[in-house]
Amino acid sequence: MLVHAAAHGSGAFRFNGQDYVPVADWARANGLHCVWLKRGNEMVATNRTTRLVFDVDSHYVEINGVQVALSFPIANQKGVALVAQFDLDAAIRPLLFPTRYFQPATIRTICLDPGHGGRDTGNRVGWHYEKVYTLALAAELRDQLRKAGFNVILTRTKDTYVELPDRPALADQRGADLFVSLHFNATPTGKDMVEGPQTYCITPVGASSTDAQGEGSNHGPTPANRDEDESLLFAYQIQKSLVENLDANDRGVRRARFAVLRDARMPAILIEGGYMTNPYESRKIYSSAYRRQMAQAIVKGILAFQKLTSPLPPVPFVPKYHPAKSGGKSAASH
Repeated sequence: MLVHAAAHGSGAFRFNGQDYVPVADWARANGLHCVWLKRGNEMVATNRTTRLVFDVDSHYVEINGVQVALSFPIANQKGVALVAQFDLDAAIRPLLFPTRYFQPATIRTICLDPGHGGRDTGNRVGWHYEKVYTLALAAELRDQLRKAGFNVILTRTKDTYVELPDRPALADQRGADLFVSLHFNATPTGKDMVEGPQTYCITPVGASSTDAQGEGSNHGPTPANRDEDESLLFAYQIQKSLVENLDANDRGVRRARFAVLRDARMPAILIEGGYMTNPYESRKIYSSAYRRQMAQAIVKGILAFQKLTSPLPPVPFVPKYHPAKSGGKSAASH
């Protein structure tokens, strides 16, 4: 819980070292209408194209049906829903107003990183190894991306181990415009309950990761933070496409400083395509037909990201029409 609130400035609040602003004030300034759905617990901000759901004490905001991790929880100060200014800048604005944040960039080459390999099996469920299915998904995704007109490189094409720093380094050396690391998840508890994809991107400077196991206290900048807004938008478009096209449970867009993310020098994400420990979802993961469907969803997400961030096509030259003078012949008569 956030405590020791102190109001200061115009409508601003201070909680545990972070500036907070009223959700309703921010929404109004950005053309959104706010209402409490569950008084004191859930506020919704909407307009014709956008719907955001803010749950008090939650570290997530739902943006058009997709959960997005926040660095600080939503608060309720005497009936006023508050959101951290940090999260408005680092998590919400880049997704709602991408054209204000990004320089247009052409996407030609995509690096796919099949997780694990060789001595690193990844998750193991019975005789099923994660490394096998990440490679199979990467091969299917490579073929579909090539059909869509992209150049594709892989960090591994067989059952070999590639050191983690070498994976984003290869993408940089080969001039990749995007980096996609492919994984499948597992959980020791709630195996029948926990399912669905989740997509990670780099953690903002000064914040803790969503899943910070072993991360330590180093919250400083990494090479990937130069592209953190683009990576967030990339992760969001992929997660949205996976949830919609696979009719899957949404596990959200999350933040992490995984080695393959923090060393990337281009927009980079890590996809957890589902849970091998879930009896129902695992059968789908082991199916080539489902992996083909998952690859199609990822391609759609990449194309959606490309549409938002690529430069506009040049305006075609149209010669001006000059009508002929009275009594003369028109240009069309020649």
